[in-house]
Amino acid sequence: MTPAGLTGPRLTPPAGVRAGHLLVLLHGVGADGNDLIALAPYYRAAIPDALVVAPNAPEPFDMAPFGYQWFSIRDLEAMPRSDGVRRAAPLLDAFIDAELARLGLGDDKLILCGFSQGAMMALHVGLRREGRIAALISHSGMLIGPDRLGAEIRSRPPVLLTHGAEDDMVPPASLPAAKAALEAAGVPVRSLLVPGLGHGIDETTVQAALRFLREFVPGGEA
Repeated sequence: MTPAGLTGPRLTPPAGVRAGHLLVLLHGVGADGNDLIALAPYYRAAIPDALVVAPNAPEPFDMAPFGYQWFSIRDLEAMPRSDGVRRAAPLLDAFIDAELARLGLGDDKLILCGFSQGAMMALHVGLRREGRIAALISHSGMLIGPDRLGAEIRSRPPVLLTHGAEDDMVPPASLPAAKAALEAAGVPVRSLLVPGLGHGIDETTVQAALRFLREFVPGGEA
């Protein structure tokens, strides 16, 4: 357990390379950090000096005897997603602050990437950081509380949204809805709706993320 309360797998830069970026991978509900750390070598191809961390969400998954959750989805009518995201956000912010301080880096060297519920967290936290983060990637996610974004946004990083057109967990319509709200708030957005893809990350979305990182993250590979 870290001082900020979250822990999980990580991939450090190659020997002799000082970490120049922090890439935080945020897993979906019912999974853990190991679910996304496998993406680290791929994304590091675009950001070779990145320290990659994939923290486990703060709560045990309450619908199975394994995995973690950023917030419960057991009864979304009793506790909407917006309440869950806001409750978990300070824990994620504290984790990010601690990691950046340990590395001696600022928000301009931070990349957030999330899947599903982790993407909801990435969008919420990344757009409300005091400093502008380097980039934000949402795979199969949703922008929670778009009506409050205009009043709360602090950071306007480039954002990549990807989503499977056959997603039966988070509606594919979440992508154009998020894109419209982000653009209305002055956020530069790239988006990709993948035909035939369900609720997941595939080669197409990984390659889109690599192109996005190479284009927008200063110091990334050309």
